[in-house]
Amino acid sequence: MELKPGLRLRSVACATEMIVVRAPGGDVDLRCGGRPVAAVGSGDTMDLDPAHSAGTLMGKRYGNDTLEILCTKPGTGSLSIGDEPIEVKGAKALPSSD
Repeated sequence: MELKPGLRLRSVACATEMIVVRAPGGDVDLRCGGRPVAAVGSGDTMDLDPAHSAGTLMGKRYGNDTLEILCTKPGTGSLSIGDEPIEVKGAKALPSSD
């Protein structure tokens, strides 16, 4: 699936919903709960893969160097590109004001 900033997606395996913040060019095999994600509004459903059930947190950004996803609704599935998990992005450290 080709991802573009602003695209709203949902998991077909759990309640997770997300928005693409930053995306690389070309197709990305974005998954949640071990299953491919779908556009919000589609009625597809699949079973959750137990190997990808770490969960997602609302308001957290997930990503790597080229992809950033904002989770807008939490769920039991975890985000991944193929079988490689996507981690929560940490906050950037502010410079010291000493």
